[in-house]
Amino acid sequence: MSFVDYSSLFLTAGIGYLIGAIPFAVVIARFKGANIFELGSGNPGATNVLRNLGKPAGYTCFLLDALKGFVAASWPCFVFPEQAALFSVVGLLSAILGHSFSVFIGFRGGKGVATTIGGLLAVNWLMILIAVCVWLVVFYLWKYVSLASICMALSLPLSCFLLQDRPLPEKVLVAALAILIVVRHKSNIIRILQGTEHRFLKK
Repeated sequence: MSFVDYSSLFLTAGIGYLIGAIPFAVVIARFKGANIFELGSGNPGATNVLRNLGKPAGYTCFLLDALKGFVAASWPCFVFPEQAALFSVVGLLSAILGHSFSVFIGFRGGKGVATTIGGLLAVNWLMILIAVCVWLVVFYLWKYVSLASICMALSLPLSCFLLQDRPLPEKVLVAALAILIVVRHKSNIIRILQGTEHRFLKK
């Protein structure tokens, strides 16, 4: 790869990170007169917004976080069409890192699930369709958002490797995403094992 290509790759990563770093959960909470870091789990993600600020705010946050991933993965395909697979993967992974470790809020952030879904929708819609189905099944069986998100993440490498002729950068991406999402849910895993994890139950 030439110097120009590497420069473009770093540019893609930088733009992807900045897109992902936009803290929509913080913005939405402030718009409603709240501090997301003082609500519920304190996590600046769509699930915490949903639990504490209601469905409209939570769903809006989820869609905006997903849009970050979609945009970060999509625009390189038009600017660098000759290496679309690699640049799209770099853009998406950088956006997820930006979402999880945002420079705008002291390198804190959400757990990257919505941003992953939005980005993979642009990269491989069939794989994310399978992942969403896994999420829905696990959630409706056990009512744990965290467990559903972990199982969704673990399904990504499996479905990617089962699908034929997927490019190597995409396979590396989904493996990295699965690891990142599971690691980001470490505290949730501990609470599930202890029986103290929050469930979404109808009142």
